This record gives sequence, structure tokens and C-alpha cells, in this order.
Amino acid sequence: MAAGLTAPARPASRPTAPPSASRPAVAPRPAAASAPGLGALLPDDRLRRLELTVTRRLNGLLHGDHRGLLPGSGSEIAGSREYRAGEDEVRRMDWAVTARTGVPHVRETDADRELSTWVLVDGTASMDFGTADLEKRELAVAAVAAVGFLTAGGGNRLGALVLRGDGMRRLPARGGRHHLLALLRGLLTAPHAVDAARPAARRGRAERPAAVAAPAAGLPEGCAAMGGLATRRGLVVVVSDFLDGFGTDENAPPAWERPLRRLAARHQVLAVEVTDPREQELPDVGVITMVDPETGRRREVDTGNPRLRRRFADAAAAQRVRLTEALRRCGAAHLALRTDRDFTTDIVRHVHAQRRLALASYARSPGGAAA
Repeated sequence: MAAGLTAPARPASRPTAPPSASRPAVAPRPAAASAPGLGALLPDDRLRRLELTVTRRLNGLLHGDHRGLLPGSGSEIAGSREYRAGEDEVRRMDWAVTARTGVPHVRETDADRELSTWVLVDGTASMDFGTADLEKRELAVAAVAAVGFLTAGGGNRLGALVLRGDGMRRLPARGGRHHLLALLRGLLTAPHAVDAARPAARRGRAERPAAVAAPAAGLPEGCAAMGGLATRRGLVVVVSDFLDGFGTDENAPPAWERPLRRLAARHQVLAVEVTDPREQELPDVGVITMVDPETGRRREVDTGNPRLRRRFADAAAAQRVRLTEALRRCGAAHLALRTDRDFTTDIVRHVHAQRRLALASYARSPGGAAA
């Protein structure tokens, strides 16, 4: 059995079917037992709740936390160096370092630049699943909202590339609160992948065959396409469950590693992993029908078998190790969000950890040691 779970059919009327070799499936959740989350609210109410949650609980964590790519006049201190007569201005003197070293020093700053942020959002069928407070799809939108609200302003721009089972949807990079709200509203109101895959004409008329079928869009294709969209150096955020791309060979890297490594060579990349607790371990609930939403295959599984549950947990843990190692090789920061935890708390911990790493790196640099 593959490590990890995919989404079940949300309502009972949706088609269900068993896991494929590359993507396992999950037992359907009864519609009446759906967890209270963003899905219980109207789109505008959900947007207001997201904005209040992000701005009230996370405000001040990320504002001004990005630096320019080139040295120049700005507000971020980049270190100190010795004063060069005739070239440096006296008003830039770093008197504290000068007093400690006895040699005149001037401050260096990073130029203030606009931040271009691109978000790659996984909207495939495996994201339409959740057994806790939120579905993975809703948690992905919350992560995009956190990135958008906390990087908005100052001329910063935000664009998105949404992966669907029937192709990709590109949202151009623009600035302003209205653009961000429109982007989030589009993600919240987008049809579920299972619904999008159904025939469009179910009102008694035969569906007209499409002239050209849209290619399937997975995470490897999305990362490759993002390289062509994000032409200006900035921040790239990949929001996905990262179940796509893992083959049966445990020694082979995932299919998305190479294009993601190319992105990380030019941009700062943040990988937001969205998971559900049932993807890590199976509950003992007897015989259930597990469904692969990507292929529609169906399989009956006896979760009362302790050996089966142990094998599933071991396979899921091994896959998470492979995922962590692959993201480390790519040079991407890894933020793990779960549907059964407060996502704001996880974001706060990640931001503080990244700041500690940045400060330690700055202290080891020659300019930081002098300062």
C-alpha cells in the first residue's frame, strides 16, 4: 500500500473507487459528520474570517522581513566595512563599530525592493479531503491568505498558478488588497476536482466532446510552468500535499524535485505541506472502502487488522522522510500544516525558526561579525 492518503468522495453521491499504486485512498466521511470549518460559511464570510485571523494573530511577523537583492540605499542593515575617504558619506558612519575597532567604519544597507510572490496551489483531487477541523483544500487557501496578507503593501505583487486535474489556471501577479481578495475568492469558490471531472451536461443532453483535451496538471508540471512565470527574482510558495511524484522505487527522487530545485536556484522557495492525521495512520473502524480520487479505483480494506495499520503507518513515515530529504536537497524551506492543528501557531513557529537561522548566518558573515 502506498504511503499517504488521498481524498474520499465528499458527499455520498460522489463516485468512489480504490487506490492506485502511486496514490492511496481514504474511507469516505459521512456528509452529516463533516467537521466545522471554512466550508460552513459563505465565501465572503470565509474571507473576512481568514483576514481577521491572519492580520490579528500574525501581523508584524513578516512585514519588512524580505530584503533587497542588491546593495544600496535602504533601511535593512547589511553589515559594516572600513571607511573609504572620498567615496563614503560621513553620515553613514557606524560609530559603534568605529569605537570598538579604532578604525572608521560605515554601515552598509540592502536596497529596498518590491517583492514579487508567486503561489503554486495544488487543487487536485487529493486535496478534497479532511477528517478534522478543515479540509486540506481549505487549509491550502488559509496558507495562501497568510502569505498574501502578510506580504501585501509597499508595491509588492502576488500571483498564483492553480493546478487542476484538467489543467492549470494562471492568475497574474498584481498588487493591492482587492486583487488578493479576488484571488482568494476564486480559490474558495473553485469547483472540487471530483466535480470538475464530471460531465458538464447532466441535464438530459449528451455532452459534446472537447476538441482538445486539457492535459493533466500535476506538481511536477506545475513547478516547471512556474519557472516560466516567475521571471523576476522573489518568493515562490508551493502549497500542496506533495503526494504526487513519488514512485515505487524508494531510491528514486520524486518527479517534482528537479523543477523545484531549478526554482530554488533563482528564488526563495517555501514549501507548505498540507496533511491530514488520517494520512499518517489508519483508525480501527473495521472494513471500509478506500478510494483513489485521481483514478476512481476502489478497494475494500480491513482496518481492524493491526498488521495492516502498522504497515500503513511505517509506509507513511518513510514517505515523509523522503519528502523532507527531497525538500532539503532542493534548498526549500519546509512548513508543515495539519488539518487538526492551528495553522497560525505553526506559521509563527516557522517564522521564528527562519529568523534564528538568518540571524545566525548573518552573525557568521564578516560584516555581521564586525558589527
